[in-house]
Parts: sequence; C-alpha cells; structure tokens
Amino acid sequence: MKHVAPIRKDLGFRTIFNLLGPLANPIEGDIEARIVGVAETSLGPIFAEALKLSKAKKGLVVCGEEQLDEISCAGKTNCWRLVERPNPAFNGPKDEADEEFTTSDEEAEPRNLVSIESFTVQPSDFGLQSHKLSEVSPGSRPEENAETLMRLLRNELPKDNPVLDFVLMNTAALFAVAGVCDVDSSDMGHGDSGEVILETGPGKLRWKDGVRRARWAIESGQALASLERYIEASHAAAGP
Repeated sequence: MKHVAPIRKDLGFRTIFNLLGPLANPIEGDIEARIVGVAETSLGPIFAEALKLSKAKKGLVVCGEEQLDEISCAGKTNCWRLVERPNPAFNGPKDEADEEFTTSDEEAEPRNLVSIESFTVQPSDFGLQSHKLSEVSPGSRPEENAETLMRLLRNELPKDNPVLDFVLMNTAALFAVAGVCDVDSSDMGHGDSGEVILETGPGKLRWKDGVRRARWAIESGQALASLERYIEASHAAAGP
C-alpha cells in the first residue's frame, strides 16, 4: 500500500485503495480479532463478508450513523459481527485437540461455522455519555494530536473527557469481540478490583466490562507501556 500512497495523495479523490486498505494486513494470519471501520453503511455487510471469506473468525465491522468509520460517540453505530459457533453437521471428534483426526474429504463439514450478525450500539450501551463529534475532532497539527494521545495514555485527561470516552468505547468493543470479557473473574493486576461487569448489551456482548478493562489499561499505565514496547520493537525491526 505504501507504494501507491503518493499517487493516491496526488489524485485528491477516493479510489479502490480506500476500501482495500482496511482489508490488507501483512500479519493477517496472526490476527485473532479485529474491528474494521467503513465510512458508508452500504459497505458494512460487504466488508463483513470479505472478512468471512478471508477466514477471519472474530471481527466487527462498524459504521457510525454519521457515516463515520469508527464507533460513534455521538449516537448509534451500525455493527456487523463475525461469530464462530460449532457446526451441528460436523462428524469428527468432539475434542478439538485430537491431532490424530484428519480427513481427505475436501467437502467434509467443518468443525465450526462463521456467521454474520447485525445490530446497533450507542454510548449508553458502554455506560458512557454521548458527545458531539466536534468534541473529538483531531487538531490542526500532528503535534497537537500526539500530545492529546500522550496525555490520554499518561492518564492526565478528566474521566469524562470526550476523547477519552471515544477511545474507551472503541477499545472496549475490541475487547468484547475478542472474547476478553467472556469470563466471570478478573485479575489484570494492581488496581483491578476483580469485579466483572456481567451485563450484556446488543449482540449479547459485555460492552461495559470492556470499558472497565480499557480504563484499567490506561490508569494502570499498561496501555502506555504497550505503546513503548511497540515503538521499541518497530525500531529494532527497522534496523540501524
């Protein structure tokens, strides 16, 4: 994608690469769960089907009703979720760890099937307030946006800050879709009360517990530490 970036910039209008970008990932096979945003509602089902065809098993395609390619902090967001469930027609061993089971039948029924479910979410499903999109619009300069990000990761923003709520919602959604919230106990580390929020919302997911976990990641410093490890690994991979 980087090779066509200059051309896309010179063209000045949207091309097919605007659609391919979110689906083109160099570590595709190592992604356990993902959230993909689209800027047009009509693209939601198409992207969800594309993820399914690419063998993705856990995923969420989102489009805010304002045609926002993220979960909206201002109102409702349309969602298309990939859900993996056991295939009732599967005739193999019940134990998935049984490595002895093989089949040469290419038409044999798979162990699991992935389906696509659609629903909508809104800030209240996350236990958060709504905010106007203008309150979370990026700054005019990259340096300004970088400073906001670092203040967020250093836990320097007020608890009801619109940008913080925006980040919490989208992070919580990934936690929920990935299955991180599908447990009845919690031991993330220092500062974690261990009180899991069992309440489910649209899509039968624990959105509010996702917010709890996302907030802990920021307040504990783990989110910042993860960014620092990522930067270090990126520099190491780039070499001298």
